[in-house]
Amino acid sequence: MALELTDQNFEELVLKSDKPVLVDFWAEWCGPCRMVGPVVDELSSEYEGKAVIGKVNVDTNPNVAMQFGIRNIPALLYFKGGQVVDKQIGVAPKSVLAGKIDAQL
Repeated sequence: MALELTDQNFEELVLKSDKPVLVDFWAEWCGPCRMVGPVVDELSSEYEGKAVIGKVNVDTNPNVAMQFGIRNIPALLYFKGGQVVDKQIGVAPKSVLAGKIDAQL
């Protein structure tokens, strides 16, 4: 299961992480987000110990979403060393999402 990221814990768990991080920005009402969600959870299990995988609900954590200019969801941002190094906007196959994580390992 992916970590629940919030405005309060984002800096500690994402920006200060020594591992690559995938962050899924989503919302309950977003149909495509519900398609990506289970894939993100699978990746969380598969990359346990190698990468940090988390989700930010944009409705309950607007500050982080604003900070990174999230306008369309699902938006998946890839971080390394506290910086955004890649992104995927919209639904994509698991292989594409995993490939972007692999590129950061």
